[in-house]
Amino acid sequence: MSASQPPCPTCGKPLSWIQQYNQWYCYAEQKYHQPAPAPAQSAQPEAATGQVRPDGGLWFQNFYRIRKKVIALAQQYYIEDQAGRPLAYSRQKLFKFKEDIRVFADESMARELFRIQQLNWTDVWGEFAVVDSATNVKVGSIRRKALKSLIKGEWDLYDPHQRLFGQIKQETGRALIRRFVPMGQLVPDKLTVELSGQTVATIDQQFKVIGDIWEINAQWTPPNLDRRVLLACALLMGMIERQQGG
Repeated sequence: MSASQPPCPTCGKPLSWIQQYNQWYCYAEQKYHQPAPAPAQSAQPEAATGQVRPDGGLWFQNFYRIRKKVIALAQQYYIEDQAGRPLAYSRQKLFKFKEDIRVFADESMARELFRIQQLNWTDVWGEFAVVDSATNVKVGSIRRKALKSLIKGEWDLYDPHQRLFGQIKQETGRALIRRFVPMGQLVPDKLTVELSGQTVATIDQQFKVIGDIWEINAQWTPPNLDRRVLLACALLMGMIERQQGG
């Protein structure tokens, strides 16, 4: 173990510094820890440290609202900030074998910002990669836990190197009502985002008889965690899960 690698406070194995998430990671336990300050970093461009932010920090904010366009043939969603200012626009493709959700700067769809791509069409729920369109770099991925999701929705979150770093979990009570109680779909959904067993963000569906609104509160989330992984989950919930009775 080098001097720059502190020991895991639980198992004693050396920790590795994950620059993108600004946290120490234990490969033995597959958990993140923050027992010591970050190692000193030499002056490098952002691209060299894995913190590519071509959007100027657009995807590192602490609040997002995803709002569905009510009257539309294809499912369309707007991504807004806390003040309601538009940040992005997404339109679901019709008649496709694999989900391929594209997120654009606006309704003109002239500039693509990122995409959510299903990796294997034979997988019922699938794993979805979240890819930055400007750099073609994967910023993370999300995979539904099929067996556990029979009762309530659960998703595993992976970093760009396919390392599990967190989960998104649907609230059990609401999930049961939505699945098994008549008109239960009118009950707003609620999800929590967990890192190392700690809740760091919430994804709340707002009550709407017509339409769909999701609000993401990420104020406790590590500042360097790309929020597009959370936005991908909310978009997938709106565009796909609701069609499958989730």
